[in-house]
Amino acid sequence: MSTNDPYQTNEHAPEQRVEYVPPPRLEFYPQLPQPQPAGTNGLAVAALVLGIVWAFWIGSALAIVFGHVALGQIKTKGQEGKGLAVAGLVLGYVGAGTFALFVVLPLLAAAGA
Repeated sequence: MSTNDPYQTNEHAPEQRVEYVPPPRLEFYPQLPQPQPAGTNGLAVAALVLGIVWAFWIGSALAIVFGHVALGQIKTKGQEGKGLAVAGLVLGYVGAGTFALFVVLPLLAAAGA
């Protein structure tokens, strides 16, 4: 017997058994619907539009109210539109300031004179 024969068994080595392990089963699950993004808050858009339009300064007051409500909703619901709400607030406060500067202060000055 030759020592290079690959079919020759070695009687002194224990037999090595290789256990057959079946491949894992592939389970096919139905595709679950993905959550949709919450979208942009409508009050934030309304605050921005009213802050731009002003509408005899009533729009400024509504922009301030809608902006604050929108920021609260954005924080709790995880919606988008924080920048829109902040821009609406800024424009609303600018409008309220111009209302105070050009309407309220002259009226107070005329009443005090």
